[in-house]
Amino acid sequence: MADRKIKVAAYQYTIVYYHSLDEWRERMEGIVREGCAEGQHLLLFPEYGSMDLVSLFPKEIQQDIHTQLDEMQDLLSEFKGHFSDLARKYGVIIVAPSFPVKESAGLFNRIYVFSPSGKEGHQDKWWMTRFEQEDWGMSEARKELKVFDAGICKFGIQNCYDIEFAIGSHYLTQAGAEVILVPSCTETIRGATRVHVGARARAMEFQCYTVVAQIIGEAQWSPAVDVNYGYPAIYSTPDRKVGKEGIMAIGEAQKPGWLSRELNLSLLNYVRTEGQVLNYRDHQRLLMNLEGEDIEVMVVDMI
Repeated sequence: MADRKIKVAAYQYTIVYYHSLDEWRERMEGIVREGCAEGQHLLLFPEYGSMDLVSLFPKEIQQDIHTQLDEMQDLLSEFKGHFSDLARKYGVIIVAPSFPVKESAGLFNRIYVFSPSGKEGHQDKWWMTRFEQEDWGMSEARKELKVFDAGICKFGIQNCYDIEFAIGSHYLTQAGAEVILVPSCTETIRGATRVHVGARARAMEFQCYTVVAQIIGEAQWSPAVDVNYGYPAIYSTPDRKVGKEGIMAIGEAQKPGWLSRELNLSLLNYVRTEGQVLNYRDHQRLLMNLEGEDIEVMVVDMI
């Protein structure tokens, strides 16, 4: 039987200033077109890559971190529609930049997933950073996890701070996720490092692949995403056949562009049964839960 493989790409995204919605549309299509140049199956954008849409608002709204979130709701339909169109046009799964979504239950940091067939799903961020919670007023989402079944691969999403906790990846991999995608937005080397350490740890603990995409650059017109530091990376567990150090690919810090690799999914079963250590198997003995909250895992058909 032939090995199952998937080509994934993580985008190192620079925050820019737009003068029109058409300018944003054209840039997004150019980025997606470039990401598909080598037949990639899945494209990952970073956390809060939608926040440069705030540049389309008047100056006073650009400087108001609360009002801008209200105004962004008027752009959500256009945002979703454009990425859905791009996924169909280029025949690729797109994990779009996260978008702050207001609902009756709160304000959520939401990542939308779009498939070539026109299907759509989303994953809300569980854990809020201090800035998100104390300054922005973001809400912790219900403890729901989605495993996205794309046919060629099953994957889950752990948004930035979420990857620094093992519990989400534990439940996702138990439910069949082979790749954990990690969109991220951090200001400093320290923040970026925490995310990458978490991604490497999850790849080792659950003997899966993790893919990190981060935002870069300065946007002094935006108090929300004014300073950004990061680099893309693709990790595996360090074991037989998959890599001595578990670093499959790593990009240059603060340099925009795509980082791509082909992942051999068949090797995961090998390393989980024949590896030097059996982290995934031994994790099944751990009882992971949250005090006072139930965790729900569902499979989302994206085929």
